[in-house]
Amino acid sequence: MTSAQPPYRISVSPHGRSLPMKVGTRGSPLALWQTRHFLALLQTICPVLNGVAAFEEFAIRTTGDAVQDRRLAEIGGKGLFSKEIHEALLDKRVEFAVHSLKDLETEMPPGIVLGCTLRREDARDALILGPLCDTPDPADPLAALPAGALVGTSSVRRQAQLLHARPDLKVEVLRGNVQTRLSRVKAGDFAASLLALAGMRRLGIESEASAVLDPDSMVPSAGQGIVGITVREDDEELRGLLAAIEDPEARAVSTAERAMLAELDGSCRTPIGGHARRLPDGRLHLTGLVARADGSFLLKRSVMGADSDAYEMGTELGRSLRADSPRDIFG
Repeated sequence: MTSAQPPYRISVSPHGRSLPMKVGTRGSPLALWQTRHFLALLQTICPVLNGVAAFEEFAIRTTGDAVQDRRLAEIGGKGLFSKEIHEALLDKRVEFAVHSLKDLETEMPPGIVLGCTLRREDARDALILGPLCDTPDPADPLAALPAGALVGTSSVRRQAQLLHARPDLKVEVLRGNVQTRLSRVKAGDFAASLLALAGMRRLGIESEASAVLDPDSMVPSAGQGIVGITVREDDEELRGLLAAIEDPEARAVSTAERAMLAELDGSCRTPIGGHARRLPDGRLHLTGLVARADGSFLLKRSVMGADSDAYEMGTELGRSLRADSPRDIFG
């Protein structure tokens, strides 16, 4: 759950900067956990910043946080959880910005770069079952849902894969933070929902998961489980600092997944999944998925290659999926 520690310590002086340096983040409990985790890593490898009031969390309410009753695609699509944070970064109101990588657009705004990626937590989705569901069978967790059950999710990726496997299910929008969604299922508003296992682990509530779904049967979102830090492109000092906490495996898998996503260039209405992992022999294995939201079409393929080929792997897989999918999916 923690990022790999480098075998050295560095000394970076915040020369010319006023302290505390502000770190942009969303204000949810999970976002704040991720920000504090990132700052703890920085202070571990940089003695100059350890033990002093060097940083201050700067919580920013994004468009995605403000509108909770509609799907993301209906309120603007990509960048809804990062637009306002990146505006603060460009305006120099903050020095760093902390994101769930799955919420970060594939093409950064001019002047901003992805400075580092932290070690990936478990990328899988967790199934949350309400009181009227059966005990899940690990071999087929979705069988625990009654016929015609109502599932709450705002993710078209999850919806498409659910309906492809269980066309009898009904899906309605369920948004809000992790705790809100859990409480709605417990109250019986929905028979079930799905959450990223990474977020539940980070919040210490993994026990609330009824089952964990195999990434081959429920392909995760590209970047799921990875924390990404953005910074101004011209800030060489902070970019050097971030390089010291970069996790090489997280960079490789996220590069492959995000290259695939960029090649597909789907809107938030396009169900797309992407999951890369490192095999025991050191190669990368990347799975990509494209589907219709109603589950009537689903295409899934995989490629393998070296870390150094991560970008090319993602691009190749994205092109393959796009070429063999109906054109209307990407509208």
